[in-house]
Amino acid sequence: MADEARREMNAAAPPTATDVAKVAGVSRQTVANVIQAPHRVRPETRAKVEAIIEQLGYRPNRAAQALKFSASRTIGFRIQPIAPGALNSMYDRFLHALAEAGHEADRQFLIYTAPDAAAEIEVTQRLHRSGSADAFVLYDIAADDLRPAALLDLGVPFVAFGRTDLGGETYTWIDVDNLAGIASAVDHLVHRGHRRIAFVGWPDGTTIGDRRARGWRDAVARHGLQADCAGLDARCDDSATAAAEQAFGLLSRAQPPTAFVAATDTLAVGVMRACQRWGLDVGRDVAITGFDDTPTAAALELSSIRQPIETVGRALMSALLGEHEGGQLLQPQLVIRASSAAPAPR
Repeated sequence: MADEARREMNAAAPPTATDVAKVAGVSRQTVANVIQAPHRVRPETRAKVEAIIEQLGYRPNRAAQALKFSASRTIGFRIQPIAPGALNSMYDRFLHALAEAGHEADRQFLIYTAPDAAAEIEVTQRLHRSGSADAFVLYDIAADDLRPAALLDLGVPFVAFGRTDLGGETYTWIDVDNLAGIASAVDHLVHRGHRRIAFVGWPDGTTIGDRRARGWRDAVARHGLQADCAGLDARCDDSATAAAEQAFGLLSRAQPPTAFVAATDTLAVGVMRACQRWGLDVGRDVAITGFDDTPTAAALELSSIRQPIETVGRALMSALLGEHEGGQLLQPQLVIRASSAAPAPR
């Protein structure tokens, strides 16, 4: 039975303590006791559970163990600077959501800085060894991020907001479905009658940016609009000025777009400025959507995709406390406002 269960689990998500308990025919608490307090379990039961753990390849949640048995009850988090010119307050929302979830769980956060990923790994290891922090939250995970594998090798407990392209089955992560978010914006614009739908996003090479660009491409293809949208993919740094320049170029085409999907609200604001300077009435002559649903988006009546950041914060804390393991992909929601609500111009 264990071999069959192992094959099924390896084909899907990594095994959890609940999986071990089910195969071994014991409670989840018994599995926890085998790992954390083996003296409490009868020798024959302990041997059986240990054998199932080995057969399934279960890796205990080190973060949960660290937070449960350490006196500091502290979680480490590397704070990062906001890009110059960015209007995005999502990072502030995330920090607040994480702190709120920590407060509810009677945990505190230790904020630190590091210039890059390699330095973060070094600082994280030092904080863990000194007992200053029991577990860590990783943020802004890149496709080929070094941090998850390095911290696993070092035995440093963590959970991640975001996931790498490879190896995501080896650690616990929470992420937002960026593809689905952008696709919902394209679907909305197509429903309003648009066919020439442009995308303004980040240059290739960033995990989030690449996934949002792919969401646009996949949705355009699903609606059979590849020919209509050919050449309408523009990339630039996350600044309103750079986005305005890209939008001017797209508006200069013989067949300009009637709608823009921007990868961030910052980029969307730049597109709005360009359209207004072009003499277009945003919401009537051209439609625009952003991403992150910042206060700026609400103030400008900009349609935007809202990430469930409060849910992310609670899910990360839940994972740190061992209440779930593996990956969890959360769904964003398009908030429709005046910038994209009107039918496409004829």
